[in-house]
Amino acid sequence: MNELLTTKQVQEMLRVDRTTIYRMLKDGRLQGVKVGSQWRFRTAEINAILHAPSPIPQETAAAEPPPPKSEPSPVACLQAVQDVSAETVGVGAIITDNDGLPISRLSNSYHFCDLIRNTESGQQACVDSWNGLSHQTAVNPKFTTCHAGLQTARARIEVNSVTTSIFVAGQFYTDMPKTAVQQQYIKQLASTHGLNAAALDEAINDIPILSLAKQEKLVEWLKKLAATFSVIGQERSEMIERFHRIISISDLENSPIAS
Repeated sequence: MNELLTTKQVQEMLRVDRTTIYRMLKDGRLQGVKVGSQWRFRTAEINAILHAPSPIPQETAAAEPPPPKSEPSPVACLQAVQDVSAETVGVGAIITDNDGLPISRLSNSYHFCDLIRNTESGQQACVDSWNGLSHQTAVNPKFTTCHAGLQTARARIEVNSVTTSIFVAGQFYTDMPKTAVQQQYIKQLASTHGLNAAALDEAINDIPILSLAKQEKLVEWLKKLAATFSVIGQERSEMIERFHRIISISDLENSPIAS
């Protein structure tokens, strides 16, 4: 059968969310084809995944734990801080990996962006924009126009001197947009993602315009919060490393007592 499945169909078949599908594409566990701006998947391959043999039982796997690595801090530890601070500052916020894939849930999202992200192609366009932010070489945050015509900025989250993720603020303007430019974005977004232009036009009126003073505060907020997330991630990494050391010196299976 050569039928091509949509991302939503694959989500339902594999019982995973959209982000997991993108991660599977990234690490090669899943192969897809692009039809326009949307992913499609062959039915035969999805069926093969569903009917694949069960993984090796845990007891037959290697007993030695994997070495510690640099990784983002646990989402549950950061989400509440992100939610409260994003609402206080009045912008949208999210943590993504270095490829733009979401790690945390988007906080304080405006309806205009929700309309776009509720489509598969819109979600992918946001990921592409976040991916572009992650590859910026500038150390400090700088304002960048996203695919929807709004402003975004990012700060790096580092663990063990390695950038593990990025903290993104977006869904705002730095200047009053020109009507013609704004309408051109709305027309393009409606056409690309199959959206109602009138609904987008109404929703965009809620997007905040940050004064110069608020822009400066936003940059400092981004840097400080990313630094805080980096500290949490560093502490977690060191705790995991200590845990693995304890395991290595407490291997009861190979100790004289256990024999």
